[in-house]
Amino acid sequence: MNRAIYPFYFGIATLVVYSIFFVVPGIMGIYYSFTDWNSYTDEIRFIGFDNLAKIFSGEAKYLSYIENTLVFTISTVVLKTALGLLFAIMLNDGIRAKGFHRVMLFMPSIVPMLVVGLIFKSILNPATGLLNEALRAIGLDFMAQKWLTDLSWAFKSIIAVDIWKGVGYIMIILLAGLQSIDKTYYEAAAIDGANFWQKLTRVTIPLIIPALVVTTVLNLLHGLKVFEAVYVLTNGGPGYATDVMYTAIFKEFSTGNYGMGTALSSVLFVVMTALGYFVVRLMSRESDEG
Repeated sequence: MNRAIYPFYFGIATLVVYSIFFVVPGIMGIYYSFTDWNSYTDEIRFIGFDNLAKIFSGEAKYLSYIENTLVFTISTVVLKTALGLLFAIMLNDGIRAKGFHRVMLFMPSIVPMLVVGLIFKSILNPATGLLNEALRAIGLDFMAQKWLTDLSWAFKSIIAVDIWKGVGYIMIILLAGLQSIDKTYYEAAAIDGANFWQKLTRVTIPLIIPALVVTTVLNLLHGLKVFEAVYVLTNGGPGYATDVMYTAIFKEFSTGNYGMGTALSSVLFVVMTALGYFVVRLMSRESDEG
């Protein structure tokens, strides 16, 4: 079969557009992260690693933003994957009305985070929120909390809301992976006397590694870039307790500290690239070994 061979210059327009809107701004951002660029003066001075030193010195709260981002990312990656796999297994077989349950679990993932955030901000209101009202109505007053204003619960509440919204999307991807597994593998395992846990660890998980790579990378990138959930639910509060990298970047740019904002963006870019590469290599190697 003859394959159409297109001249290389057919892609020049795309490369030019991509370079103008992505590559060049990215390079400029890295450069400006080494400057004191701000809205208070027209002069932009090169200051070397001063911004990065300030971020990692621990004097300001920048390290706490990085820590919050990593905690959020790790928590959502682990919990979304675990719950998504659990729901996928349940909806793959062994439950009635599979179609209905799949739709109900997937629906939150297509709702904009802004809408979800506003709804849950009302639900989690400590005085009039639906959650506390329901707890009080059934005599569980001691479980009612200041979900979004208490230091102990605010960040956990954000994580819970994000998991509620995104677990359905992860479930669908893992469900597709489960349905691609040949049933003969399970039949052979059953003949050998394998129980559910052995089938899960020795048949299911090794065979859906490609799907797990996809969901892990998607969860990883989403977690590191989280913004809307934090901004809508707590705006980084109480105090700076729930601020993450993107809300910190937003606040730096909002106050005119463009140099520090681009420095934080550069740090986040490096972290995302390194973690993404590490996860893909690690899980691909496990898939090859399996």
